Amino acid sequence: MGSPVRLQAVSAVGQPEVTPALEELYRGFEQELLVPLWTEIGDLMPAHPRSRAAAHVWRWERLRALAAQAGQLVPVGRGGERRAIALANPSLGGRPFATPTLWAAIQYLMPGEDAPEHRHTQHAFRFVVEGEGVWTVVGGDPVAMRRGDFLPQAGWNMHAHHNATAEPMAWIDGLDIPFQYTNEAQFFEFGRDEISDTERITPDRSRAERLWGHPGLRPLAAVVPAAPGSPLLAYRWEHTDRALDDQLALEKEGFGGTVEPGHAAVRFSNPSTGADVLPTIRAEMHRVARGAETAPVRETGSSVYQVFDGSGTVTVGEKSWTVTRGDLFVVPSWQPLSVRAEAGATDSDFGALDLFRFSDSPIFEALRLDRIHVEGTIR
Repeated sequence: MGSPVRLQAVSAVGQPEVTPALEELYRGFEQELLVPLWTEIGDLMPAHPRSRAAAHVWRWERLRALAAQAGQLVPVGRGGERRAIALANPSLGGRPFATPTLWAAIQYLMPGEDAPEHRHTQHAFRFVVEGEGVWTVVGGDPVAMRRGDFLPQAGWNMHAHHNATAEPMAWIDGLDIPFQYTNEAQFFEFGRDEISDTERITPDRSRAERLWGHPGLRPLAAVVPAAPGSPLLAYRWEHTDRALDDQLALEKEGFGGTVEPGHAAVRFSNPSTGADVLPTIRAEMHRVARGAETAPVRETGSSVYQVFDGSGTVTVGEKSWTVTRGDLFVVPSWQPLSVRAEAGATDSDFGALDLFRFSDSPIFEALRLDRIHVEGTIR
């Protein structure tokens, strides 16, 4: 079997003189499966990150229509497990990866359908841009899913879904599948084929919310879960919306509180630790007031955004798009992002551009590889 290593002697600055002896040395390297750094340093150690992912946008109207079509043709059950349709970044070879570390998909559940129970080491969340009527059951705890709700779920928790209404429902899933796949760390296990009648109830608030969902209050009787991730299984839109509104109101009153003029933002956090809700995924909500434009920002690591409400113009690197409710777009590592809000009364409930964001920032911070560049400042 031939060697997969192929080395070519080239005449270039910083490279050794091309001679028969050098060619012979390179053939020896190939035979022993060796690669010299001096032929690879420009690719392995560039001056700044050069992401394999591309900036790209997916239109919600088209995603939802295709998901509805799949709902008529593709059953939910053992085998496929979920009617989830992943975003495939155009620069990642057709793999179902939004970025090299992040998975994003639209999931669709028909009226009365159940998605069977399973668990996996991949950390996950659900975010609802429209609709209601599905309950996700995590560890036996039924959790309602409604527009604007963010529902994190740490890895290795048994979970199922059921649609208790007469209407289909779609939402987005986010997971760290590509990260665990690349690093060969993933496990998966089937659970029960059916959830119990007691789990099929439809409470307004889950047990997790009743215990952990009181802002600023930590229950003394509760043992902090040993598993990673937030014990709070739903972050409700009414709290997120109020926090964003209050930030913009405080700014108008001259007290600050926003990231930059006209730009309010919150991060979803673990109420037991104050850290990110998941070990490998950060989740945030941003509200950009009409007419405001954010400063270009570069960050190591990648992000996926979904427009929750409103419209505007998004610029990622050299690409710009007009986006509206439900659209999703990718920001690869170290590509600058800026956003201009153009929301109006006809396309926005709140007169602003609301963006849900998730990223792989906790991984980069844990490895001390995080870097941010804002208007000429690196920190």
